[in-house]
Formats: sequence, C-alpha cells, structure tokens
Amino acid sequence: MSFAKPEGAAAESDVVVVGAGPGGSSTAAYLARHGLSVTLLEKSHFPREKVCGDGLTPRATRALTRIGIDTSEGNGWLHNKGLRVYGGRTEPFELPWPDLTDFPPYGLVRPRADFDDMLAKHAVAAGAELVEGANVDGAILDERSGRITGVTTKDGRSFHAPIVVAADGNSSRLSVSMGINKRPDRPMGVAVRTYYTSPRTNDDYLESWLELWDGERGKSNLMPGYGWVFGMGDGTSNVGLGVLNTSKGFGQTDYRALLKRWVDHTPEEWGFRDQNMVGKIQGAALPMAFNRQPHYGRGLVLVGDAGGMVNPFNGEGIAYAMESAELAAAAIAEAHSRGFGTASAEKAMQAYPAQIRDSLGGYYRLGMIFVKLIGDPRIMHLCTRYGLPRKTLMRFVLKLLANLTDSHGGDAMDRIINALCKAAPSA
Repeated sequence: MSFAKPEGAAAESDVVVVGAGPGGSSTAAYLARHGLSVTLLEKSHFPREKVCGDGLTPRATRALTRIGIDTSEGNGWLHNKGLRVYGGRTEPFELPWPDLTDFPPYGLVRPRADFDDMLAKHAVAAGAELVEGANVDGAILDERSGRITGVTTKDGRSFHAPIVVAADGNSSRLSVSMGINKRPDRPMGVAVRTYYTSPRTNDDYLESWLELWDGERGKSNLMPGYGWVFGMGDGTSNVGLGVLNTSKGFGQTDYRALLKRWVDHTPEEWGFRDQNMVGKIQGAALPMAFNRQPHYGRGLVLVGDAGGMVNPFNGEGIAYAMESAELAAAAIAEAHSRGFGTASAEKAMQAYPAQIRDSLGGYYRLGMIFVKLIGDPRIMHLCTRYGLPRKTLMRFVLKLLANLTDSHGGDAMDRIINALCKAAPSA
C-alpha cells in the first residue's frame, strides 16, 4: 500500500518519518496509534533487500510483540531456541536463551526483504501514510530558529511537519544535512553476508563463531572478526562475518575475501561453497554505541542506526531501533498534546534522549570497553580457550552480550550485569 502526491506538492502532517526500516516503520506505527498524522518516506520500493544477518534475539522478539506483531511459529517466522557458539575447541557449545520474566524464551529468523515490508504494512494499517520512492536529500529549515520544518526529495517534492524523525540508517544524510555527524570516538563495525543453499537451513539455533580460522583450527591464521550461520528455513543459510574498527587493518581489509577464506574451510557437506551461493556477498556498516548525537534537537529526532544504536557487544540493531522508536513516539505524542513549538513541548521532547541514555547508555559504555579488548584476535582466542569451557561463565556472557536480563529481581547474573550498567557512565 502506498500513498503518492503530485510532483512538487507539499505534504502536511504532524510528523515526517524518513526511512521505512524497522526503526522508521515502528516509529510511524506507534505515532499513528497515538492519533498523530504521520508521513513515512522510503527511498526504495517494497519489497527491497537489506544487508543483515536476518536473525533476531529474544530482545527483538519482545519488541515485535510490543508493537502488535504475531511471532508465533510459522506465519513467516522460523523460531530458534538459543545460541550455538564455536570457539576454544572443535565442538561447539549450545546455550539456550535464558528463562526470564522480561523476555520470551525464543528468537526468530526472517529475511529482511519480507521483514521490512511487513513492518511498513503494519504502520500503514495503523494509519500512517507510506510514500515509496521518496529519496530525501535535505532538510527544510526555519531561517530564524534553524529548526527543521520538513524535508525535500531528489525529485522535487517537499514534506512538512513540526517534528521530523531521521530513521535513514548509518549514513543518515538528513542528520548530516543538519550538521549532526558521526562521533569518531565510538566503535564502528562492518558486516558482510551472503546466502548458500544448505542442508543446515532448518537449524533451530543461531550460530556464532568467535574464532575465524582460514584453515585447520589451531594450525592456520586466526583472522579478525566473528562469524555467523543462521538457517533461514527456506533451503538456504545466511552466512556472514563482522569486523570492528578496533581490529588491525580495519578499512584496508577485503571483507568478502575474508568471508570466503573462512567458509572454504567449513565442512564440505554444509554447502558453503561458490556453486551453492545465492546472490552476491554484500556488506553494510554497523554504527554502535550512540555514534551520532544528540538524539533530539531543533525538531529532529534520531532513531535506530541513524542514532548509532547498534549493540557493540553483538552487532544487533533491529531490537534497539524498535525500542528507540517506541520511546521517541511517546515523547512526540506528549509534545503534541502540549502544543508543538511551545516551551513545554520542548521539555517533553527532552524525555526521549534522557530515556535512551538511562536504558542503554551504561550498557553501551561497557560495550565500548569490550570491543577494544576483542579487537586483537589473540585476546579473543585466550577468552574462548579459557572461558568457553565454563558453562556457568558462558551463560553469564550470553546474557551480557545479548542484553537479556530481568530488570527487577532476576538471578545473581542479572543483578551483576544490571549493577555494572548502572555504575558505568553513559556512552
């Protein structure tokens, strides 16, 4: 479903949301539920592909449930029950998702082409107007205040609103057009992935490789980064790797060649060979730990990757895009009730960056320390060699890396992780 306006015409709404990925579509859906008029702009046309691992942890599963998506088995969803971890020894460890009050005990897999299309349709069903083929190229600013009042597109259209949400991903051209650039002191990752037809397609565990060898384990080169294998349930597996900018040679590495060096030494029967590849090897940047701030200012709200909200511990972005969308929509709805443009409305808008800092700032600060440590493959090798064989320790690590703890009560692991996050200064 799409809403189009004549070329050159100006659109008016309470909020313009730029980008219909998980963050943008979720923001639009929540805003529409609050009763606001929303224009959701997407530069492409659905369905469209996005580079992603396609695997969702229980944190993302909870975000989908909160927005009203049915994630029951089937219905386009493949469930998984935990994480299989390779590292430190030949055989992997299988770690079930923790049994918690705050999060469901299962994760999900779904191709991004279908996932994003579904969320955009969900926003439209809630009352948002979706405009596809709207490639935003800049902000419309009030000359006196410098406040954003709308956006323009490459084909000459303009869309006006007192609040604009930037959900346009890592590059966030809209943020850059308003002088909000990436922070160089924050971690950045690069991920590459492709699909292979594989007998492992129906795997009920997400699989993470904490060591990447370019030959026989222990007798070849230990390469930077971490790998994944996610069965898609459709005859294929999503196979990829991520590398952090704390790794030696970041930016000068041929990541596609790195991926092939790794998978060429996986078992032949898994099928991860050129002749079984479906599509090309593609890459994307992973903006981490609030690498673009402020998350609100002069009428512009940043959600998801535009605000650098990827988890530095595990590269997960969808859960945090959807969580930031919910918080942003609540603040915008409160500001709307007080009257956009008033001092009281601006106070209401400041709740959004404050809540983001409170919920994720300490955790992301810990993540920044983590990525500095694992940037050296030798350190990662020591951690996996001496840490992975200890099941209790690995359950703790799983909770920490996936950000899965109960906020109230919980076990000793939860309380330790929550205390560390509260003690750490906000990222």
